[in-house]
Amino acid sequence: MKKFRIYIDEVGNNDLDSSNNPNHRYLSLTGIIFELDYVKKIVTPQLSSLKEKYFEPHPDEPIIFHRKELVNKKYPFQSLRNPDIEHKFNNDLLTLLKNFEFTVISVLIDKKEHKIKYSTWKYDPYHYCMEIILERFFFFLENNDALGDVMIESRGGKEDMRLKKSYSRIFEKGTHFVEAERLNKRLTSKELKVKPKMLNIAGLQLADLVAHPSRRMMFRVYNIEEGKKYPFGEKIISVIKTKYYKGKDGIEGYGIKLLP
Repeated sequence: MKKFRIYIDEVGNNDLDSSNNPNHRYLSLTGIIFELDYVKKIVTPQLSSLKEKYFEPHPDEPIIFHRKELVNKKYPFQSLRNPDIEHKFNNDLLTLLKNFEFTVISVLIDKKEHKIKYSTWKYDPYHYCMEIILERFFFFLENNDALGDVMIESRGGKEDMRLKKSYSRIFEKGTHFVEAERLNKRLTSKELKVKPKMLNIAGLQLADLVAHPSRRMMFRVYNIEEGKKYPFGEKIISVIKTKYYKGKDGIEGYGIKLLP
């Protein structure tokens, strides 16, 4: 039986008190699903080759892709300040994203509406999004007769502990629509895998690169003001449009979901 892993990254914060600020109103979580054997044999080595082609990796300081550092061409990505190198690198990265076999699930929550709708039920927006992503990951595993687990990048001590407890609660009690017994048949671990950025995990880096464009794509679907546009982000959107998890009626409600 095949085993998959969903790598999750967020854009925004879970602070409900900041929901009236247009710049902090929305939180999104994006997960990318890879078959683990495929990550080992294809994704990790090809991503490593891309890094070695354009940057200067060191055994003690591996190159780790992070969207903000790439966009701002900060160390160790200063070579991208050369327009020709940047153009070639962007094309090669897009080619990898096109060719890699993965599935995208993204959830967007309007914290302002969430706060109004659930004035007495203060369900943490991050945990709410996590529950919805886990449901859809479960449906993906069930439809593919497969097993899977979940990994996110560390957000810090207390945040990590809260997320682990939230995940364990979902694993033990289920969600509003999926019973724990069904979840347990597909999820192989009762614990959320939380890993630091420094471990150079390919899936987490790709989730980081995809999360912001996916959020922008959802803004368009749900007619939300987008803000500043990034040309390369537009190209990533054009790639991931074909990779969202689909149901019989398309990606809405399956590969993308607006809350509350």
